[in-house]
Amino acid sequence: MVFRYSLEESKIRRVGEVCESSVTFDLQDRVMAQLSMYLGQDLKFIQENWHMLVQILLARNISLKDISEGLLGKEMHISCLDSVGLKNKNPKLMTRNGENQNGQASDDSFLPGLHDDTALDILAWSSRSGYPTLSCLNKKFRSLIASGYLYKLRRRLGVVEHWVYLACILMPWEAFDPIRQRWMRLPRMQCDECFTSADKESLAVGTQLLVFGRELSGFAIWMYSVITNSWSRCPQMNLPRCLFGSSSLGEIAIIAGGTDKNGRILKSAELYNSELGTWETLPDMNLPRKLCSGFFMDGKFYVIGGMSSPTESLTCGEEYNLETRTWRRIENMYSPSNVGTQSHPAMCSPPLVAVVDNQLYSADQATNEVKKYNKTNNSWNVVKRLPVRADSFNGWGLAFKACGDRLLVIGGHRGSEGEVIVLHSWDPADGNGDGPEWNVLAVKERAEDRNML
Repeated sequence: MVFRYSLEESKIRRVGEVCESSVTFDLQDRVMAQLSMYLGQDLKFIQENWHMLVQILLARNISLKDISEGLLGKEMHISCLDSVGLKNKNPKLMTRNGENQNGQASDDSFLPGLHDDTALDILAWSSRSGYPTLSCLNKKFRSLIASGYLYKLRRRLGVVEHWVYLACILMPWEAFDPIRQRWMRLPRMQCDECFTSADKESLAVGTQLLVFGRELSGFAIWMYSVITNSWSRCPQMNLPRCLFGSSSLGEIAIIAGGTDKNGRILKSAELYNSELGTWETLPDMNLPRKLCSGFFMDGKFYVIGGMSSPTESLTCGEEYNLETRTWRRIENMYSPSNVGTQSHPAMCSPPLVAVVDNQLYSADQATNEVKKYNKTNNSWNVVKRLPVRADSFNGWGLAFKACGDRLLVIGGHRGSEGEVIVLHSWDPADGNGDGPEWNVLAVKERAEDRNML
């Protein structure tokens, strides 16, 4: 079901002006939503989620017959998903408080004919890539999107969308929606030139993207809010640092190890709560380490790899139990491959690791292989070759991440018009080395340098 909308009669002002819209009803033969011309294909969320709409209505014991009578008079035509037929010239709308209004939509209802709690469920199941355009419909939608309520509702309903965020030094951060194959450019952060040019670390947590770096005044954290589509400064850690291991689980993230402003290697850790915007100091790890990697698996936080001194590499890992607030050391959890002429440990990237379905995978920088961790015997097994080389720059310039139930490898090569970034994906459920090859998820051209999350 898609509501027809009129572009010729649109009363919406263009970008830069206040955008308002009202849902109007053509009493002759159709429903028209007066929307802005730039909404375009984003209204497809109504089509794409029609089956979810049916499930929601059935779960709430609301029959389609009642909806058709309340919203469209006597009949709703669903023979194809691009039109709605009105046989009754006086459609009646049911507002949330149960009052009927003839011939016009109620200001008390998000979707005419549906109670707001049902409408909000439908909006929560729709793609968040359409939320910016929904906020331009009217003040009520704009207030809803800005409140962040839909994101909290999505968490309660178990709605998850996996996006990829990446940045190029001379360009703003961009978001990629793998399902809809859409690139969306984020606003520029108002940082200084030092932060722009320096090495950065990034982390997605809750509805935020945290970018860690260094400004002229010292360590800094910039935060992008999915809700407001804007950048702001994030509260600083209790002990600012870089070269740490990190990962997120829902609305929390843990930062462990790293080095302080004087280069001292740390064994301290901190927990960030994105809902409160606060940092909490956790118990220290057993060993200090930098250039390490962190991840969540089976509800616990792990940190592996790294160096405890300028010359000593670590093969042990550590597990943090959030319930008991204790660290457990795991011997020989991660050992870098010794193939060919090994570079100095300080020249190699932190371990490239990702967790899919609570299974840990690693991209070996030396052998260009994907390995899977065996929790039972604390060992690694080769499962597949990487689609790109990781040994060219000792693992730097390559991203190895989880994207839902798939592994994601982001690498690049030099093209005629600059750097070309290629996103490869593979579902471990498809089998090991003899299974399907890596799928080219997307190609991003004309990028000068990259910093992937």
